[in-house]
Parts: sequence; C-alpha cells; structure tokens
Amino acid sequence: MTLEILFVALGAFVGGFVNGLTGFGLALTAHAFWLHVIGPTLAAPLATVCAVMSQLQTLPRIWHDLNVRQLIPFIAGGLAGVPLGTGLLTRIDPQTFKAVMGLVLVCYSGTMLFLKPAFRSTWGGRAADGVVGLASGFLGGLGGISGVLPAVWAAFRGWTKVESRGVFQAFNVTILTTALISFAVAGFFTVKLGWLILISAPATLIGVNAGWQVYRRLSDRSYHTVVLTLLLFAGATLLATS
Repeated sequence: MTLEILFVALGAFVGGFVNGLTGFGLALTAHAFWLHVIGPTLAAPLATVCAVMSQLQTLPRIWHDLNVRQLIPFIAGGLAGVPLGTGLLTRIDPQTFKAVMGLVLVCYSGTMLFLKPAFRSTWGGRAADGVVGLASGFLGGLGGISGVLPAVWAAFRGWTKVESRGVFQAFNVTILTTALISFAVAGFFTVKLGWLILISAPATLIGVNAGWQVYRRLSDRSYHTVVLTLLLFAGATLLATS
C-alpha cells in the first residue's frame, strides 16, 4: 500500500510537471509510474482527472494564444473518438496497454529528439486535422492521452511553441472533460479511484506550477529537449516492464 501511494504521488507530480511545461503529456508520463501499481481501468480515469486539473490551472495564462479556427476540426473529430476509446478500455490487457503506451512514447520522443525533423506542411488541410482529432479523442477515451498526436501533428505543421500550445491545450481540456463523462457513464468512478484522486491531486498541482515556472524560462530548443527526454525515459520504462 505504501508503495502504491508513493508511485501514485510521484507519477502525479512528474506528470503535472510535464503538463505545466508543455501543455500535454500528464497521462503518458504518469502511466510510466502508475501502471506498475494500478490497472488501466483505474489509471485511465485518474490520469484524466489530473490532466483536466492541470490544464485548467494553466489554460487562463494562454487564452490569448488560442486560435478557434484552427481548433474546431480537432475538437469535432475528438468528440467522436472519445466513446470509441472508452469502449475498448475494459477489453484491453494491462500488459498490452503498458506496451502500447511505451511504444508510442519511445517512437514519438525518440524520433523528435534524435532525428530533429523539420516540417512545415499544410497537407490534408482541415480534414486531416479532424482525423488527427478523431484518433486523439480515441486515445483520450482509452487512457487520457489525447495530447500526444496533436503534439506530433503540430511539429509536422511546423507550428511554433506558442501556436502549438494554444491549440492542443484547449483541445485537451475539451476532450478530457468529455472522457471524464464517458468514464463516469461506464462506471469507472469507484471509492478506490476517489482515494487515488485525493493522493494525486496535490502532487499534480505542485508539479504543474513547477513546470510552468520552468516553461517561462526555457528557450524553444531547451524546451523541446527537456520534454522529449522525459517522455523517452517514461516510454522506455514502460516497455522494459511490460
């Protein structure tokens, strides 16, 4: 029990830090800790609750960066994808879930960190944005990880740090709030989850504020390097233990 509390609190803090730093990534990072001690049906809604808290903590600070026109296709697709992901959550094996999360993290962060691809593409237009939103909504309903695909897509589009955060942070708030409703309807909110939320909420908020302070001081290059290194480590840990 002590080990469970430690892993849950540590995952919440590190995930909150990454979220405060980048505007996404809480679930991906926290899962690297949580999936060692709790199953997906607890980890997914817990990550979603913490992610919504962390997003709401920093969202007012980036209101001026929001581009509603860019945001609409992502949200339209994402809202359709959430219930699909939630429906699969009760059917997926915990070890498979860990392996998939780890693979996503390693592939994304490894590619962006070591190959440093430079894109500036408008391929697919708003329709492609909507497809990315659909897939991201699915991942949000599956594990509260709606932010990683928009982050990859933002790099493909060649958006700046400010443009990227303005789009996918607002997207995450919308999709993860929808995912919370979906989890509640599916019956995932239990007494056990309530205790885990009480443990993780303070750690999440402390981590978010620490991450935001670092975000304000980092250059664009340092910002990307720090985040990708953290996500690569988290993914490698999940793969090694799945």
